[in-house]
Amino acid sequence: GEQGAERKVRVVLADGNVVHYEGEQGAERMVRTETPAGSVWYYEGESGVERLVRMALADGGVGHYEGEQGAERKVRVVLADGNVVHYEGEQGAERMVRTETPAGSVWYYEGESGVERLVRMALADGGVGHYEGEQG
Repeated sequence: GEQGAERKVRVVLADGNVVHYEGEQGAERMVRTETPAGSVWYYEGESGVERLVRMALADGGVGHYEGEQGAERKVRVVLADGNVVHYEGEQGAERMVRTETPAGSVWYYEGESGVERLVRMALADGGVGHYEGEQG
């Protein structure tokens, strides 16, 4: 911009992340971060309260997030193979609760984050499988 009207548009961090900004001088807001690994993180919100809403991963997967800045939680991940994984829980403790497959099957899970176990599978053809036991 003109002298005295410059605005921040991009910051290259020491770790290789590139952070992009939009907005008027003094009110620039973070809109995306590109990582050296090829992922892109997208943000919404006004300057100072931007929150993560979507993460496009290098492998083709896309994560969706909800919540205020600093409390964003993963709610859904669309994998490159077309599976859609749904999550519940607070940030850092999100647990997988359901996976929907492109073929129309739905897998249901119970358990805490990291130790979820399959409890039921509803197949696209109407069949239902029930499962017991611990993860593994």
